[in-house]
Amino acid sequence: MPALDVAIVGWGPVGQTLAILLGARGWRVGAFEKRPDAYPLPRAVHFDHEVARILQAAGIAEGFAGLVEVADAYEWRNAAGATLLRFETAPAGASGWPEASMFPQPELERLLDARARRLETVDVRRGAEVVDLAESPDGVTLTVAGNVGRRAVDAAFVVGCDGARSFVRSRLGSTVTDLGFFFDWLIVDVRPHRPERWSPLNVQICDPARPTTLVSGGPGRRRWEFMRLPGESIEELDTEATAWRLLAPWHVTPATATLERHTVYRFQARWVDGWRRGRLLLAGDAAHQMPPFAGQGMCAGLRDAANLAWKLDLVLAGRAPDALLDTYASERIPHVRAMIDFSMALGRVICIADPDEAAARDRAMIDEARSGRRSAPPPAIPCGPGAFADDPHAGRPFVQGRVRSGGSEGLFDDVMGRGWALLSPGGDPARHLDGEPAAAFAALGGVTAHVGPDAPVRDLDGVYARWFAETGAGIVLQRPDFHVFGTAARIAEAGRLVAALGRALGVPPAPPGRT
Repeated sequence: MPALDVAIVGWGPVGQTLAILLGARGWRVGAFEKRPDAYPLPRAVHFDHEVARILQAAGIAEGFAGLVEVADAYEWRNAAGATLLRFETAPAGASGWPEASMFPQPELERLLDARARRLETVDVRRGAEVVDLAESPDGVTLTVAGNVGRRAVDAAFVVGCDGARSFVRSRLGSTVTDLGFFFDWLIVDVRPHRPERWSPLNVQICDPARPTTLVSGGPGRRRWEFMRLPGESIEELDTEATAWRLLAPWHVTPATATLERHTVYRFQARWVDGWRRGRLLLAGDAAHQMPPFAGQGMCAGLRDAANLAWKLDLVLAGRAPDALLDTYASERIPHVRAMIDFSMALGRVICIADPDEAAARDRAMIDEARSGRRSAPPPAIPCGPGAFADDPHAGRPFVQGRVRSGGSEGLFDDVMGRGWALLSPGGDPARHLDGEPAAAFAALGGVTAHVGPDAPVRDLDGVYARWFAETGAGIVLQRPDFHVFGTAARIAEAGRLVAALGRALGVPPAPPGRT
């Protein structure tokens, strides 16, 4: 029997979240990170409401208060300051969290690291580099090099969360689809000496002389991003002197701010075509990279972790065949591709360096803005085909609202539990489950809820009432990654939904007479 159920290679937010979600389910997780210390400088700065719900599931939501700065909008302006486009972001999204939160990655990693280390099932090893992998039918043997030499560690599964230069990916032998869309940008992170209110919080300057991004880096931090111009070398761009020179128009100087970091990143658009081979899997930047214009790079990785965690849980428990793990990539890759396409579409508009082309863009966008039409972020993107019912609502993120049940009040996941959930406005779905479906749902740890304005699970803000009214559904089955497995028109079809779930998971029905 392997010493570990899952070995995670890489200890950034994706590996940390996956370790927590698995460790909290009781699985033995070992995490191996070649860096001896946490990376101290900012990288990712944005997560959306869906990802906030995943972090809620990881148990760190209480730390959000000092971690995040809620964004009001993302506004695009031309060189003259005219508004070209404005993405409004609501303080409460469909998942019960703000649509856009800005944060410093080192602080998020500290929260996740501390949470993981509180779990007895999770063992974190820093300064431990995985240098070899040997697969067998029963598991994988990792060769780990560190200060005390090399040692072998056995695991049932290995997940590579080890970034764009992933060692685990090199062992999968998967091909990569690269769309050939790349630009070099100078990233500059600063700490202003005095608090300043930016409204809107996030701004894109579409100036052909130098496309520039200004965003929050979380409370007390600010980030500028400057595109490398044609004929400009990376060496001359990536200097402290250049950073201060480019910051000067915003009155940001060594006297008013501390320069935390400057570095040139090459924004790319690509994904790995195969995310699994046998007992080896990939997640996060090891599986995909995307331009940052939609702020979805880290978000995509945390969605990977949420999707993969519950599937590994069922496979490790023997409740589903390992073929279920093939649905991980089939569901996630189409979503990643859609986000890459959206990010590239934004980038094609932002990165225009030709003055005539930029002037034509400005005229068209200003005319559209003056028409009174308001721009908004793209709608929630559904997953690709996989472990879902045949249903038009399946694969889409499900809502989370504030509820009251008994003496408890708060967001649904905190009050009722997170995992498989059957919800209906027409009554308690448990009353429509018996025999095999009831036993199967109980074995999954599923919960049921009669949710409504005057129901036992009271819908305090009408979030669920609106969702059921908009979809016409009478009952919904939610997966542990907070996506809709399927719906039905009537609550009496609860048993049919659970039976469809069994088929989707690859679990055969029980023999007649067995419950």
